[in-house]
Amino acid sequence: MAMPSSWGHVCLRWLRRGCWVLAYLGALGVAAFLLLLSRPGTSLFSWHPFLMSIAFCLSLTEAILIFSPDSSLFLFCCCFHKVHTQLHWTLQTLALVAAALGLAFIVSSKNRSELPHFVSWHSIMGLLTFVAACGHILCGLCLRFPHLLRMSFIPTLRQYHLICGLIVYLLATFTVVLAICSDWFQAQIKGLVWYLSVGLPFCPALVIVNQVARTHLPKKGQYV
Repeated sequence: MAMPSSWGHVCLRWLRRGCWVLAYLGALGVAAFLLLLSRPGTSLFSWHPFLMSIAFCLSLTEAILIFSPDSSLFLFCCCFHKVHTQLHWTLQTLALVAAALGLAFIVSSKNRSELPHFVSWHSIMGLLTFVAACGHILCGLCLRFPHLLRMSFIPTLRQYHLICGLIVYLLATFTVVLAICSDWFQAQIKGLVWYLSVGLPFCPALVIVNQVARTHLPKKGQYV
């Protein structure tokens, strides 16, 4: 009687790993499109999609997936939680720096072209994502140095940090989708490939939502 249950467990585990692979393919696919189309160095604007793809599609994705026991690309290096936490910090910092530089380049590009700022949904969502990411980093700093800040409500703050991180990633996902819907992207990618590009960002987003809900958020009745 134990064999069906064992086989079911194995199938479920491989199904989850397949979902993680799909998440990476989605993130890498969107990043590849944006990196190839941006042609960094050809203009001030070209650095904006290049840096934002590094920030939101690559660094931010792996910074969250790194804590999954089935998915992280860094698992072959070390399985210690402390190392994963340090890598998480490194990737989050890289994402924030790349996003700040990407924001600076688009502002400079619009100033040079004398175009108005933050008039599209993509730009507004991007700014909101950047502000939320800054708040998420500050929350993470409190978790990183609790003794220096003399904080005693670390478990509650950790839950806020997880939820805030998930919100930041979802905001980043919609920012990327709106970028794919922009005139700049649609002028270069059309037809079936464009529809594929729109769907790709949701692959890692769905996997990350499931990961956070399944492994990090408190279960019903846990605190009763």
